[in-house]
Amino acid sequence: MSWFTQALSSNIGKKLVMSLTGLFLITFLIVHVSGNLLLFKGDGGEAFNLYAQFMTTNPLIKTASYILYSGIILHVIYSLILSIKNKTARPVGYTKANPDQNSSWKSRNMGILGTIVLIFLVIHMRSFWYEMHYGDMPIQNYAGVEVEDLYTVVQASFGQWWYALLYVLAMIGLGFHLAHGFWSSFQTLGLNHKKYTPLIQKAGLAFAIIVPALFASMPVYFYLQSLS
Repeated sequence: MSWFTQALSSNIGKKLVMSLTGLFLITFLIVHVSGNLLLFKGDGGEAFNLYAQFMTTNPLIKTASYILYSGIILHVIYSLILSIKNKTARPVGYTKANPDQNSSWKSRNMGILGTIVLIFLVIHMRSFWYEMHYGDMPIQNYAGVEVEDLYTVVQASFGQWWYALLYVLAMIGLGFHLAHGFWSSFQTLGLNHKKYTPLIQKAGLAFAIIVPALFASMPVYFYLQSLS
């Protein structure tokens, strides 16, 4: 076994992979929510559809998406491994005796929160990513250019109360997951400082509130629109 494999198989190595993939996924969330805000432009979905077309056809973006999928898989696998190890290694008495004083609720339930997000992600990918690539998508024509009409698919999906509710609940879970994961990633990387750590924690909390709230506003918007 090489030193690299040994390093990755150690607890520190697993936490390092978790931190790096987590920060990568945080970067993706910024890009994703920025593009999805085009849903609110009020142009019948033209800007959003053109954005979606670019994201699914540009070679560089497609390459980055495969890296993203690999990052998600690694993050999930290492998260499960660490969660199982932590539960088996932790004495029973420790979990029963004042758990709130030893760690936050978010940190104790990162595995559960991550699982909720993962289940949602599978459903979300099936509803949009799969349909965009393999489904029978409606077509829009913009200045002679035919583009798959993902906007209409989004509008129809979020018009269903159960899907809109599922999306909002998943974003709440994501928010709690990010509230701990954001700053702990920096901590694992050794970026601790009396002066800067509180700022990172505040930035992480702001990120954990703002980004999931922006995502959650989309199904709420379309569901309320469907009622009218």
